[in-house]
Amino acid sequence: MTIIETDLRDVFLLKPRIFEDDRGYFFESFSIRVLEEAGLDYQFVQDNESKSSYGVIRGLHYQLAPFAQAKLVRVIEGKILDVVVDLRQNSETYGKWQAFELNAQSKYQLLIPRGFAHGFSVLSEQAIFQYKCDNYYRPDAERGIAFNDPMLNIDWQVDPEKAIVSAKDKVLPSFTEADKNFF
Repeated sequence: MTIIETDLRDVFLLKPRIFEDDRGYFFESFSIRVLEEAGLDYQFVQDNESKSSYGVIRGLHYQLAPFAQAKLVRVIEGKILDVVVDLRQNSETYGKWQAFELNAQSKYQLLIPRGFAHGFSVLSEQAIFQYKCDNYYRPDAERGIAFNDPMLNIDWQVDPEKAIVSAKDKVLPSFTEADKNFF
């Protein structure tokens, strides 16, 4: 597995080594040893999976410290645009976001540390999205930022008129109004 730096400090793309032949393929999708050898200290405790159709936008979600979650995300089926926003107030990339196309063909994964908001849009007919978390879900710590915040100006690559967004996500605050306690 190759670990690739991104424009946002501490966010990494993980490129697996895929072995393919006429029977199909094999790859190692997770190895704590690979992360540890790269100096990345994560102990994942929970796996989640979602299935969504084209045009769904989920996010931008996060949990406040000390209940924040690092995530290792990947697409099992389909294609998504994965977006992360740096919420760490002492970071040189605070308030910056970056988008990554993740799909079932490349099998790339994205490692997102604590202190980032996360969301994705579905670019294929449907997508199955899987992620590991290093902390458990806490409803009282859950927060979010509006996917269509004009300050962030994220291009979700989905027609805004056709976007499918949950009622909860439609009323999330702007970046500047959102609770943030990351440094």
